[in-house]
Amino acid sequence: MSAKTLNYSPEQTAKMSADYAAGISVEEIALEMGKTIRSVVAKLSREKVYVAKSYVSKTGASVVKKDTVADAIGERLGFTEAETESLTKANKTALQKIFAAMQS
Repeated sequence: MSAKTLNYSPEQTAKMSADYAAGISVEEIALEMGKTIRSVVAKLSREKVYVAKSYVSKTGASVVKKDTVADAIGERLGFTEAETESLTKANKTALQKIFAAMQS
């Protein structure tokens, strides 16, 4: 069995983590190290340093997935897993309106 080749030395990992914590972008770190952006993100994630970007909708609200809304409706109505799963086929806006009406 051959020894595993390290993609990042401990020194590179430490510098990468420090640079990221100092606000240097993943793109700049990748360019400086000669690595791909995905490789740098993966390594920072394994080091528990990387913070994923938070996404917002066009209105500026945080994004809520359709499955989450369907799960909330199904839980409130006592649906089985199969019944809740069928809700996910509905339009997200319709699901949000149904859930909002259920709360009032």
